Formats: sequence, structure tokens, C-alpha cells
Amino acid sequence: MSAMDKHREERARQFRRLTECGPDSDMGKLLRKFWQPIELSENVELDSAIPVKALGEELTLYRGASGKLHLVGGRCAHRRTLLHTGWVVGEEIRCIYHGWQFDATGACVNRPAEKDTGMPRTKIPGYPVREYQGLVFAYLGEGEAPEFDLPRKPLTEREGVVIANGMERWDNNWFQQVENSMDAVHVSFVHMALTVGPFGKAVTTSIPELSYEETSAGIRQTARRSENNVRQSDWTFPNNNHITVPGLTPEDPWLDVFVWMLPNDELNTTRFMIYSLPPEASEASKMRFRSYFAKYGKYDPAAHHDELFRSRVWKNPEDTFVGLTAAQDYLSIRGQERITKREDEMLGRSDAGIVMLRRIFFRELDLIREGQEVKQWKSLEQPVVLPTQPGAEEEGESVKAPTSMAQT
Repeated sequence: MSAMDKHREERARQFRRLTECGPDSDMGKLLRKFWQPIELSENVELDSAIPVKALGEELTLYRGASGKLHLVGGRCAHRRTLLHTGWVVGEEIRCIYHGWQFDATGACVNRPAEKDTGMPRTKIPGYPVREYQGLVFAYLGEGEAPEFDLPRKPLTEREGVVIANGMERWDNNWFQQVENSMDAVHVSFVHMALTVGPFGKAVTTSIPELSYEETSAGIRQTARRSENNVRQSDWTFPNNNHITVPGLTPEDPWLDVFVWMLPNDELNTTRFMIYSLPPEASEASKMRFRSYFAKYGKYDPAAHHDELFRSRVWKNPEDTFVGLTAAQDYLSIRGQERITKREDEMLGRSDAGIVMLRRIFFRELDLIREGQEVKQWKSLEQPVVLPTQPGAEEEGESVKAPTSMAQT
């Protein structure tokens, strides 16, 4: 093997540390120190159970008779069949195969076909869960769960705010989506593809000047395209991004959008979103907001993979908001392969955010490997109000996609 090949192999090995999520990996141990979104609340009905996969682990999420959610292992300890196919009994779940019953801690409390009255010493996992703003969060780490601090988004908790939720299941590694959050340049190109929606018009095709700052919660990113077009994002460690986007019409206020990237496993990611319409919105804006999400809020670009990559045409002209933006991002991120080969990339100065993000993660992963404490990430003292000043035109020029990118 040549020196160049050895160098490439070493880079590939290092980059694999960023993409792993299993319980025995450095990244898996790091991610398990934080509350993670695992499902939409609306998807778990009373007295029912569903399967969930998070951080490479099969799980069972069920809602007991009291309405409370519980999260336990995905398979019965007896013969390893899937638990969600069984029955919810009060606040416990019973296996479909032989009736073994488990409580919310994962302890077996009933083995109806066994003559002895004792219970097995082994148990399946049981994890704490919390519902927040339409999402279900879980703590999959060891010991007592941390304070529910970083996931909270105070801007969504104001009186009069209207929120909507989204969930998309993408077939690529989670870290590519996290890196995309730190790539402010991509919006000047990616969001001009297919067709140009309000987001693309607001951002424009101008190339921004970039700056990055590590905060107590994560990274503040600033992209300055002109004096009246300054965008910021507030990224929270380890996998949440807060941005602002234009409203559905020019009469509507800008929205706060919070996006989490949950690794299901190394090849699949679930994106969870909270869309927040501010309290000053008019009743007409609130009505448009609710109507839009009722009709278009469940679009998932991964379900349209072949169509998007084959035609590169946006076939939903009435939806130039959530669906279009997701489809544009999917084309670029999924186009990197399911796990991109970072050892073969060639970064430039415009990738300063990517470099900073990786440096922070490698720092934390090294601390995990050495058995030391990682940074005590905590929410910012004041909620961040991001700028919303960009308009549909900049410096007198209309915004439109390059001929080779705009498809209608």
C-alpha cells in the first residue's frame, strides 16, 4: 500500500467516528448523553404500541391506559419477537408470542405459561420519555436523565404561538444532514434548484461572507450577503438547528424552524421539525398556516427518491415551502451517497463551518474515548431571535435560478 493510500485509509477511519451511532461507538456514547427526539406524539394512540429505531437500537414505544408514554426494548426477552405486535395492558406491554408481560422499566412482571412464580433476572431496556411540542423525546443513556434543557425552544412556548410538526425518514447517514446545517453557502445554489420558492428568493444567489462562534449551546452561524441580507442560524449540540424562513405569503410573518437529525442507524436518519408561527401573526396567517400543514406537512422527499433524481422537476407547484425545501436538500445531501466518502473530498475556505463542526465533535469524541467529561452544553440564557430582514430582491436584481438549475 502506498503512502497516499495509507493516508486515505487513516482519514476514512477517522471520519467513521463521525458517522457511527451504536452503543459501543464513541459517537453512540456521546449522543446517548442527550435527550433525542424519537417520534411524533400524534403517531402513538392510546393503548397502542409502535416500533422505533434510534441510535441503532430497536425499541417499543407505547401509550398506556393513563395516556402516558413508555419506552422499552424492541424485543421480548423470551424468544426475541417484536414487542409492538403484542398488547398494551394498563401501563404494561404483553408479548404476542407467549404472553410475557413487561412494565415501563423493562422488568418482566408476568409469565403466564410458566408454572413457577418467579421472574427471570434478565430484563429488557426501559428508558425515560417526555412529550414536548408534539415530539416525543427519550434519554437512551446510562444513569439519571439530564435536565430537559437543550431540547426546549422558548420561542415556541410563548402565548399565542401556533406550531406544526414534521417528520421525514431519509436514507442516508445523519452526520451529512448535521454538516448541511453548517453550510450557509449551499442555500445560494441548492435552493435555486427545481424551482425558486420564498426561501430561495429571500436568500438570493449571492455568496455570503461567513463567521462562526461556539456558544454554550452549540454554534452561531452568520452569513452576510449584503447589509440588508444577513442570515443567522443557531445550532444546538449535538443535532438541532434553528433557522428562520419566510412565511407562506408576503403578508405572513417569518417562521422559526427547529430541525433535529436522529440517527436511526448508520444508513438512515429521521428529521424532526417544529415550525413556529409567532404570536403577532394575524388570524388569516394562522388559518393559512394550519391549512397548509394539514395539506402538505407530511411530504417526505425520500419517498420520491427515484422521481427527484430522475426528472429533477418539482411537480407540486402549490407547495413551494416545506416540500420544495426538503426536496432540494435531499437531492444534494442524498446525492453524496448514503455515507459520503469524506476522505475523498476537497474543502475550501467556504467550508469553515464544516471544519469547525468536525473539530468540536472530534474534541468531544476524544474526551469520550479517554473517559473524561465532555463539555457541559447548556441552553443560552436568552432565546435567540434570528434576523428576518432579507427580501425577495437584493440590490435591484430579481432572484431567479440559473437556467441549468431551474426546472418547472
